[in-house]
Amino acid sequence: MSSASPDAETPARLRSGGTLLVDALRIHGVDTLFGVPGESALPVFDALRDAARGVRFIVCRHEANAAHMAEADGKLTGRPGVCIVSRGPGAMHAAVGVHTAFQDSTPFLLIIGQVPRAHRGREAFQEMDYSRAFADMAKWAADIPSADAIPEYLSRAFHIATHGRPGPVVLSVGEDVLGEMSAVLDAPAFKPVAAVPAPASMQRVHDMLQAAERPLVIVGGSGWTAQASADITAFCATNGLPVVAGFRAQDIVDNDSPVYIGDLSLGSNRALTQRVKAADLLLVVGDRLGEVTSKAYDALKVPDPDQGLIHVFPGAEELGRVYNADLPILAAPPEFAAALRTLAPLDGTGWSEWRRAGRAVYEAYQTPPAAHAGFDYAKVILHLAETLPHDAIVTNGAGNYTIWLHRFYRYRRFGTQLAPKSGCMGYGLPAAIAAKLRHPARTVVALAGDGCFQMASPDFATAVHHNLPVVVIVVNNGAYGSIRAHQERHFPGRESGTRLTNPSFADLARAYGVHGETVHADADFPAALARALAAGMPAIIEIALPPAQLTPDFVL
Repeated sequence: MSSASPDAETPARLRSGGTLLVDALRIHGVDTLFGVPGESALPVFDALRDAARGVRFIVCRHEANAAHMAEADGKLTGRPGVCIVSRGPGAMHAAVGVHTAFQDSTPFLLIIGQVPRAHRGREAFQEMDYSRAFADMAKWAADIPSADAIPEYLSRAFHIATHGRPGPVVLSVGEDVLGEMSAVLDAPAFKPVAAVPAPASMQRVHDMLQAAERPLVIVGGSGWTAQASADITAFCATNGLPVVAGFRAQDIVDNDSPVYIGDLSLGSNRALTQRVKAADLLLVVGDRLGEVTSKAYDALKVPDPDQGLIHVFPGAEELGRVYNADLPILAAPPEFAAALRTLAPLDGTGWSEWRRAGRAVYEAYQTPPAAHAGFDYAKVILHLAETLPHDAIVTNGAGNYTIWLHRFYRYRRFGTQLAPKSGCMGYGLPAAIAAKLRHPARTVVALAGDGCFQMASPDFATAVHHNLPVVVIVVNNGAYGSIRAHQERHFPGRESGTRLTNPSFADLARAYGVHGETVHADADFPAALARALAAGMPAIIEIALPPAQLTPDFVL
């Protein structure tokens, strides 16, 4: 893409701060902007009316959803997803998306309209200091001081959001700055860089793997590409190395591959956790080994694991922060995966039975338990895995309903899982909207619990507004099921604060004039899914799950 803006041929022409900002976004590769309009950024929305500037604006119903759409878009493209909101309440509503981008290591930019410079420090209407408010969950938070500084600040934001461990950047800009006229020149498009592993480190990787008896590869985190996914899969397959997905990173390696042995997500197989503990060498690529992947820091002891540890991560600040690795490697997943192609083949005969046993345990765990509360939700997920195209994008938020998805669904291609490592509710619907906007030809299915969906449900209107044929499966058990399950474990029989009163979600879809239906028996789901996919419009399939079915293995 050319670094020239629409005004580059006449650089002396004055532009408003709003126009400068939109032009800067386009220069840095942004074609879609999510948000809720506010009076503090009117010059930006005026500039967005000009189609020649090449940035489409997706108006949303809630800033939290707008931020999650942008964050999901960042996951899909590898470039910062961008959200714009108004000051004060708008910024605070969007803060959840910043938190998700931080925990998920997603490149992301939040732009906040701010009060005029002359009003600062007086607690003007909705005034906040965003540099302080977002200091603990953004890689950089700053206020743009003038229209002249907009190109510089936007360039810096895109570089920071993508370099090292990717993450969120927050920029506030006063409404007077956006209205200010400037003849400043545009900055060129940002240039992403990534750390490359040293040849000596790669040789040590080879030697340590070859010396191991029970090696295990763990892949996760962000920054992966389709090529990196293919490279790591080929390396593990060629050498017979068993590979495990970190938390919500199940689409990095084809789940049908005989070297794939499961995931370390919420509700994952306890036998897999024991296998991680029994390994004598872990090659961890891209995953920061957070609380979920490490099983509350029990599968790997802090700070010195019992297993040998090769930790590959794109951010130097993370290496050695929690775990002391035997071989820390500063490298982005694509660069490390590419370097694996240079290694000599390994003799994997010594661990072939170790790998086969791991695969057998994974396949056995995908067999649904015989006992259920009258609706076998596992059959729903297995049907999705068997019938959806391999490039279908499946999204979800948070709740016990995701345990079935993690356990029974198989991801075959990279870029097909959109889920919050932050554990945020209300993520599935906005992520599905972003996915369908980015990949209109691909099937997109969102899973949500009843509580999860209602945290994002206003933006079902956005799917209808843009006629995006996403299928939303709402698992309705009339409860915050995850919390209820924890209550039953810690305070049996003393349910408190988890019951929900819900509308008919199918009727909600029909009220919008689109497809909606309710499924009361698992045998009826395949036909309902076929009808929803064939409808060619947004659709809601409401699943009436008995409240007693808390997890695949936990029935009250």
